[in-house]
Amino acid sequence: MSGTANTATADTPQVLLEHHLKMLRLPTFLREYDKVARQCSDESVDYPRYLLRMTELELLDRERRATERRIQQAEAHGASHVSVGAPIGVPDSFEDHVGLMYDLIAAAYQADVTRVFTFMLSRELSQRTYANLGVTEQHHSVSHHGNDPDKIAKNVKINTYHIALFAKFIEKLHNTEDGDGTLLDHSMIFHGGGMGNPNGHLTDPLPVVGLGGGLGKGYRHIELPTRTPVGDLWLSVANKFGDKANQFGDGNKAIELFA
Repeated sequence: MSGTANTATADTPQVLLEHHLKMLRLPTFLREYDKVARQCSDESVDYPRYLLRMTELELLDRERRATERRIQQAEAHGASHVSVGAPIGVPDSFEDHVGLMYDLIAAAYQADVTRVFTFMLSRELSQRTYANLGVTEQHHSVSHHGNDPDKIAKNVKINTYHIALFAKFIEKLHNTEDGDGTLLDHSMIFHGGGMGNPNGHLTDPLPVVGLGGGLGKGYRHIELPTRTPVGDLWLSVANKFGDKANQFGDGNKAIELFA
């Protein structure tokens, strides 16, 4: 009797967990929690980061299923409902889409439609794959590389590709005349990401590239003290353009950026 009771007690937490996950409709969590727990144990990952990985997996899978439903609905809707004058829409190719967006930004600068722009090339939790680079695994899962050399190499491929697309945009600005110089001469552009090491969601050090004549002297590498908030960078830019703010987010000390 006692042996049977002990076995039941030992199984109860797992049985209850699986029951609750089903009731909460968390299929990815239910399917992956044991495997991810073992991985986190091997990598000495703490509980909060384990839970973070699990919730990210659930969100990714939930978005994938939602996308599949939208595709199925669109296919069911049929082409007969499309009017002749409907716009073509977003290019099928990621590279074409990015190139089009960069061209629009350059045109807006050239026509003085805007003086400021922000452009997110790849959002967080991105499920995008890059078959053209030989990377068939989702970008987000590759970014959590766990120090796996293969995943790190894939990350390098993706980052290099993104920089190459950005470089074409910069070249376009450089080749476009604007007054007594070029669009690039009269611009201040920053390119970077939200994390320095996505594997552990680490934001320090956070590499940022600054380009354009607005920054003054080029070809510099500025290394800032550990844990310098990125708000210090934006505070410096605000001050450069006449804003006398003394704080931007968690930044409260302008850096020596302009030379």
